[in-house]
Amino acid sequence: MSEILIQCQDLHKRYGRKEALCGVNLRLESGKIVGLLGPNGSGKTTLIKILNGLLKPDQGMVTIDGEEPGIHTKSVISYLPDKPYFADWMKITDLLELFEDFYEDFDRARAEKMCQELGIDTKLKMKTLSKGNKEKVQLVLVMSRQAKLYLLDEPIAGVDPAARDFILSTILNNYNPDGTVLISTHLIADVERVLDEVVFLKDGQIVRQEQVDDIREKEGMSVDELFRQEFRAVPFEGGEWNVK
Repeated sequence: MSEILIQCQDLHKRYGRKEALCGVNLRLESGKIVGLLGPNGSGKTTLIKILNGLLKPDQGMVTIDGEEPGIHTKSVISYLPDKPYFADWMKITDLLELFEDFYEDFDRARAEKMCQELGIDTKLKMKTLSKGNKEKVQLVLVMSRQAKLYLLDEPIAGVDPAARDFILSTILNNYNPDGTVLISTHLIADVERVLDEVVFLKDGQIVRQEQVDDIREKEGMSVDELFRQEFRAVPFEGGEWNVK
């Protein structure tokens, strides 16, 4: 029986007057690949940062692996942010050494093998790589850990379709099968084939959480089709667009 890995109760987070999260309640089990799906501005990155301990909620509680965000949870979470965060002057070998020193569960041999398969020379500096290859290196580092929870924030947003296929294959073939992968994205069609479960986030609230197979069986449509239906954009006064 799978254990509850993530539990959120009545999470609220505000930025000034804007409420980014509004009463989020969420339970996720271990051993799954879960899509955190929603349009831009729906609160996906805020929720992931709270899970990772980078932000504190204004209200509510979150536990990961039975504990609130802190030293223990950082040791079991492997996090891929939505923006590059390594210095351009660093060589890939510097990053491998950094991860090897910092994380006990980092498999350097696996990371080097993936870089080799990509044709990326680990002696190169990050600044010499294309944007797509920089993102691949970051993903390789994250997926070379035997983590309990992988938090991937928009891992395919800025890369071409061929690179997306590689990234999804890397995620599918390299995550700890006893752990859980939470993928934040608005590119549903690209990730749907790897997902076990989806969480729809809209205006800081969870509006749907369901198994992918159940959606296809009950709704008679793909997750992408359901997402488009749930988040369809309609024009309103002034000629601007709103998400329904």
